[in-house]
Amino acid sequence: MDADAIKQGFIEDFGAGYQLFGLSRLMGHVVGMLLCEEEPCSLDDITDRLTVSKGPVSQITRRLSDHQLLRKVWVPGSRRDHYQVVDDIFGQAFANQAAKQRANLELARKYRELLDQTPDVPAPMRRRVEEMVAFYELMLETHDAFMDTWQERREALDAATTTPEEMP
Repeated sequence: MDADAIKQGFIEDFGAGYQLFGLSRLMGHVVGMLLCEEEPCSLDDITDRLTVSKGPVSQITRRLSDHQLLRKVWVPGSRRDHYQVVDDIFGQAFANQAAKQRANLELARKYRELLDQTPDVPAPMRRRVEEMVAFYELMLETHDAFMDTWQERREALDAATTTPEEMP
């Protein structure tokens, strides 16, 4: 199999992976394509390579930028916006999920406090709200420990894959 076929399969599979998370296949294609590219790509580059219209790609790049998964990059001599994935896109995606978990924890804590002030709440509801607090507290503790470990592993991976030309 040649490099172009592997790249195309990666982009396709990335789209399918995004769908598993309830996101658009095209969003996955955009991320997958940008993961394969060394240089930043303009919207025209992306739409040409994926053979899709510019409107949806523009919305997707904006959304991915808002979630800090892509960044705009200035390319000398070009007046167009160019995009590339952020350095730690996988860690950032994981951090985005943690933000949702934090919101759920705050919701659980809010209702636990309200339940503590209300004696006639049914026991099952009280129990489930306590369980929700405990679940999200553990989830976030685990998230923080995972991110620490991930940063260590990422640094080791960077050190192992740095070529002599890239060294300072």
